[in-house]
Amino acid sequence: MIDLFELEQHCNELLGAAGFDDYCPNGVQVDGGGAGVGRIVSAVTASQAVIDTAIGQQADLLLVHHGYFWRGEAAPLTGIKGRRIRSLISGGISLLAYHLPLDAHPTLGNNFLLGQRLGFARGRPLSQGLVWQGELPGETPEALADRLASQLGQRPLWISGHSRSIRRIGWCTGAAQSAITEAAAAGLDAFVSGEISESTTHLARELGIHYFAAGHHATERYGVQALGQYLAEKFGIYHQFIDENNPV
Repeated sequence: MIDLFELEQHCNELLGAAGFDDYCPNGVQVDGGGAGVGRIVSAVTASQAVIDTAIGQQADLLLVHHGYFWRGEAAPLTGIKGRRIRSLISGGISLLAYHLPLDAHPTLGNNFLLGQRLGFARGRPLSQGLVWQGELPGETPEALADRLASQLGQRPLWISGHSRSIRRIGWCTGAAQSAITEAAAAGLDAFVSGEISESTTHLARELGIHYFAAGHHATERYGVQALGQYLAEKFGIYHQFIDENNPV
């Protein structure tokens, strides 16, 4: 058992949370009022289904990548958000969320772990931002689509940008489709992210870069699992990951 705010402080330091201008607060978002943390349930998103499962698992803490209180959203705790937070507090479950810090971490981050899972060689940040780059030994886009489908469990949407083989690959998990311009400017052959916008199709074709939309949830399952497992081993507590089905 560890104190909730000691755990938060450790995570804040580990992930360098103070260094990010994020779209939501990182750290403890809901204090469930428990005596401490001995059981962690992790998930990509703090949906009602995930909260209900965490209650069933008698969790003390729900650790997620997508929490609440996003910039620009309505502040009142009513409707869906109100129900979710009532469920957490009545279940004695605290909510700990890390967004961009969990994308960027060099060993526990979504981008690092996605590159590892997909077998991209020499994975590293493209610059000081969140986009990563790696290498492939000259792969067809069809073969890369197969690789993504095999490793992530769903078929990506592929927009063709050229007829060359893929040797330099870029990626950024989640909703990072706008980073295709950065990837193209760096001379990459293909870019992988989670989502796609209407404009992404035209950009891929006109910039001459393959684009693969592999799923927001599918590309961001790995960081929160790794962080939860790290905390379990570090502090001798329980951890279980919930993979809620989400095709987007």
